[in-house]
This record gives sequence, structure tokens and C-alpha cells, in this order.
Amino acid sequence: MNFLSHQKKRIPAKDRLFEYSLYLFFSLLIIGTLYPLWFVFIASFSNPNHVANGKVLFLPVSWTLKGYKALLSNSQIWRGYGNTILYTLFGTLFQLFVNIPAGYALSRPDLYGKKWVSLLFVIPLFVSGGLIPTYLNIQRFGLLDNPLVLIIPFSVSCYNILVIRAFFKQNIPSSLWEAAQMDGCSVFRFFIQIVLPLSKAILAVIGLWVAVGIWNSWFDAMIYLRSEQYQPLQLILRRILILNDSLVGQSLKQDLQQQAEMMKYAAIVVSTLPIMCLYPFLQKYFNQGVMVGSVKE
Repeated sequence: MNFLSHQKKRIPAKDRLFEYSLYLFFSLLIIGTLYPLWFVFIASFSNPNHVANGKVLFLPVSWTLKGYKALLSNSQIWRGYGNTILYTLFGTLFQLFVNIPAGYALSRPDLYGKKWVSLLFVIPLFVSGGLIPTYLNIQRFGLLDNPLVLIIPFSVSCYNILVIRAFFKQNIPSSLWEAAQMDGCSVFRFFIQIVLPLSKAILAVIGLWVAVGIWNSWFDAMIYLRSEQYQPLQLILRRILILNDSLVGQSLKQDLQQQAEMMKYAAIVVSTLPIMCLYPFLQKYFNQGVMVGSVKE
């Protein structure tokens, strides 16, 4: 038996130094990424005077829930929450319903004119239609001040379709369809019973991207929705934060200024917490799908 094979391989000093440098760099990067989120969270439970004086660093100081009470006592917040949940749910499902079949069709080698159709999906990635023409089209279709304006007009994502196409080309071989075709399987049945069950990773990744985008969106609602009863949470929080900033700039009582500061941090936590709670359940699929299209055989 070779004695040297049992000895631990010595790592050169330069390699160890490089490895430790990577550990240090990524540790600082993680801290720099997570600490702002943690600071906003603890600041939402702390006295705003201590936050302004720099006394709040790692844990809440002078624990208080006044910011959350003032924010959640507003009925518009709860209505906005309900609207945003509905927009996110139905918007995500509708985008998956539209984009997944489109990506699958573009991935098939027997699609006639596939290159030209793919080019039509690439052009909008570089050239946008513009805000005013889009607004006029939405007005012409009668979708202004209609909740469907946040679901239907922007349901086609060229980028997502190209990502889905790359996934299907890499993971759904033509031989699988040929075998199913020999057994008398139709195209629709093959897509529903075989392709979709094998595509959980890309469904989760695209669904997460779309859901986060819809949840954080406020600009489209500001442009196309006028009635407050249809407005999503992000637009309502934006209006509250702008109002609070104007109150802080005025010579008002200290209590009102403190409440405005606490509501600002509480609003950030309220708007980001649902998505942060959802991400861990989709993380394993996200890790599988994030490499889509990066490896070719």
C-alpha cells in the first residue's frame, strides 16, 4: 500500500491565501447585502430618535409597534394587499399560460419559420414601443381604470419566452416526442402529461420572476388606474411615504414626525415580507433553473 496516498495533500500557500481571500470577500458581500434588510427590520421596531442618532445597529432599541399600528390601521393598506395578491396570483398564472406554450413551440425543430418568429421576439428586447403608444392602445381597448390592465396587456414577456425555449431545447429531446407519437399521443396530451411535469424547475423560476415583478410594480398602476379601489399595495405605500416625507419636512409636532419615520420602515417590511417568505419554498427549483441555457451538449 502506498504510504503517500494516505498523506494529506499539502495546499500551496498561494492557493490557501487565494481561498481565504475568497471567503473574506464573499462574507463581506453577504453582510453588505443582508445588513440593510436587517437594519430596516430592526428600525421598524425601534424609536426613531435612536435610529436617527445611530444607536440602532444590530438589535431594536426602545421596542415599539406604533409604526405598524399606524400603518395597518389604514383600510387602504388591507385593500391594497388584497388587490396585489389577486394581481400577483392571476397575473403569474396568465403569464405562465401564455409564455410556456410559446417557449415550447419555439423549441421544436419542426416549427416552420422558427428563426423568423424567434427574431420577432428578440426585437422588442432592444426596441420598446414607448409609453404614449402603449397608453393609446390600452385606451383604445377600453382597459383604462380596469384591473385587467395589470394582467393582460403585459402578459407576453419576450425574455421569459426565450429562457423557456432554452430550457425545453436542453431538457426535452425530440426522441421523447417521437416515442410518444408512436404510442398515439397527441401534441396537446404530450405537452400536458409529459412536458409540464418535467418542467417544474422552469415553471418555478419564471413564476417567481413574474410574481416578484408584479408584486413590486407600481408605475403601471399609477399610469393606468385612477380609482383607489383598484390600486395595488405598492402604489398606496408610495403615496403614504410621499405624504409622510412632506410631513417630516414641515414644522410639525415631534410625535407626528416620529410616527412618519416609523411608518416608513414598517411600510418597507410590510411590502417585502410576503415575497421573502415565499422564496425559500421555491429556492431548490430556482437553483435548478438559474443555469438554464448556460450549458450545451
